[in-house]
Amino acid sequence: MLRLAHVGHGDVVYDLGSGDGRIVIAAVKEFGAARGVGIELDAARLHEANENARKAGVADRVEFRREDLFETDLRPATVVTLYLSSPINARLKPKLLSDLRPGSRVVSHVFDTPGWTPDESIVVNTRPIYLWTIPPR
Repeated sequence: MLRLAHVGHGDVVYDLGSGDGRIVIAAVKEFGAARGVGIELDAARLHEANENARKAGVADRVEFRREDLFETDLRPATVVTLYLSSPINARLKPKLLSDLRPGSRVVSHVFDTPGWTPDESIVVNTRPIYLWTIPPR
């Protein structure tokens, strides 16, 4: 997902439904993103994510928040990663288009966004990954 989104220095990666934090941790540790933010409702998963970030040595560059992904301020993000469902992605689409700056990238593992044609898609281990770029306003 991070490779498809061309994550690199200067990127701020938000993972909606971040679970154990592996995406934002990899974004900063392996891809050099400036910052990573995980959004998760499950308090136990947040604790696990913070511990994983500490063990990976990136706790100073990642943050995990217990927030509703529909209420989260996405404006700082340059990349948003999703592993949700097609109906949830469809509900998120207006927020993504309004919050994110043109050129920001959205990547979804397995699930497409109905009515939104991806700029690119690949298959990894038989599972599709979709990339969309926020268009100019």
